[in-house]
Amino acid sequence: MRAMLMREFGGPLDVVDVPEPRAPEQGVIVEVRATGLCRSDWHGWAGHDEIHLPHVPGHEFAGVVAEVGPRIKRWRVGDRVTVPFVCGCGACEWCTSGNANVCPDQQQPGFTHWGSFAESVTVHNADANLIAVPDQIALEAAASLGCRFATAYRALIGRARLTAGEWVTVIGAGGVGLSAVMIAKAVGARVIAVDRQPGALQVARGFGADHTLLSAVDPVSARVHELTAGGSHVALDAVGSQETCADSILSLRRRGRHVQVGLLPPVNGHPRVPMERAIAWELDLLGSHGMAARDYAPMLALIERGDLRPQDLIERTVGLDEAATMLPHLDSATPAGITLIDPRL
Repeated sequence: MRAMLMREFGGPLDVVDVPEPRAPEQGVIVEVRATGLCRSDWHGWAGHDEIHLPHVPGHEFAGVVAEVGPRIKRWRVGDRVTVPFVCGCGACEWCTSGNANVCPDQQQPGFTHWGSFAESVTVHNADANLIAVPDQIALEAAASLGCRFATAYRALIGRARLTAGEWVTVIGAGGVGLSAVMIAKAVGARVIAVDRQPGALQVARGFGADHTLLSAVDPVSARVHELTAGGSHVALDAVGSQETCADSILSLRRRGRHVQVGLLPPVNGHPRVPMERAIAWELDLLGSHGMAARDYAPMLALIERGDLRPQDLIERTVGLDEAATMLPHLDSATPAGITLIDPRL
């Protein structure tokens, strides 16, 4: 099968023929119909994760079950499926309590094993991790759920417990940030979107953002406090830098909730976080890491009803060859939405 192969960190990516995977006893093989090109893939390419080379990236996908292992009970060849980017073992105390996204024995396609930038991908412990895609939801839309959309949903609804009427500041209007804007508006919150690119902010306004701030020009935290009469109830850092994390925390009102979604690579050791504000104002600092398969049903119901439209976030679809040239530049790219890969192109 054709796949995007990484032979060195920070090096060129090649599209080559590799052996077809075989289904593990408790796993399945999914024929990939669509897979998202995500900044998390760039972190892996850059060497920020423990990845064994050679490696096939890709962690956000949807497709059709092509082969099932002998111990699989819930799935059949031909089923339309997607999967969280964190797959739990299905047996530990975190998995059985519904928190597979923090499973200590987790598998992550595209990180712990070869991923979805290929014609087929392996899903381990499939009975616990696969999610059926309703016929009313296109596989292209489902491919955007596993990392960015589901992550934003979990961050705002599961972690921050965002409610109608609250202010939320979303820093970064890429895939996660725009998903967060859409989700926040769907629950009746008021949204301030922050980005360094005017084009991304224009898209955020189209998704309902009440205010937008250009981070290169506006003093973010001061403007948020002015617009909200005291700061946001919730703030989400969808970028992952020392500066964006600080802007998110400092934009909060007293007793506010910060959610960190963007990965924070080391900067001279560890990034500096304004903990003095967190202590003095009794802020909640929350991490959010994907979303367990068990929690997908309410989100899928909103998508089926049309209250949430992840398909509107899809900016373009490319083949593996074009994606191989794009991935190394994702840290500086300025997409206002989600780029999908169709391995059949």
